[in-house]
Amino acid sequence: MNNHKIIFTGPVGAGKTTAIASISDSAIICTNEKATDMTREMKQSTTVAMDYGVMALEGGERLHLYGTPGQERFNFMWDILVEGGIGLILLLNNNRPDPFKDLRFFLDSFSEFIGNTHVAIGITRMDEANTPTIMDYHEELKSHDRKYPIFEVDARERVDVSLLIEALLYSLDPGLGE
Repeated sequence: MNNHKIIFTGPVGAGKTTAIASISDSAIICTNEKATDMTREMKQSTTVAMDYGVMALEGGERLHLYGTPGQERFNFMWDILVEGGIGLILLLNNNRPDPFKDLRFFLDSFSEFIGNTHVAIGITRMDEANTPTIMDYHEELKSHDRKYPIFEVDARERVDVSLLIEALLYSLDPGLGE
């Protein structure tokens, strides 16, 4: 049985814990603690170490899903969590003040890992803020000579999170669909 590890990252409030919970075939493990800093203005609790879930694939393979803390002060966990990972799911909250800044920050922070694997990007909360658009994100990536799969997603919807994972897996091995 093959086991693979995928990392979910992004800023606080992008939906990492929710996405893992929506796709995991078992109850997730999360290390949420009461938010005590500026994060408490966005939500009551925040991930301080990791989130973890498992998704079963056909043929007995399993995807181990690890979510990073979104706060930069916990970035020491990022290097630990990417060890052995096959790819990155980057979730961005479209309702944050500067989602392009978040995009650049996380792509730069995980650039070495992405260079050795790949990334798929999901934009959440587009129902709360419809700009920038998906096309705007494509243009932003293009202006930095980057081209990655990018989708509007609802982290609560299994089918949306599944689409991101499939896009990541296909970008890692385009022959998977054959």
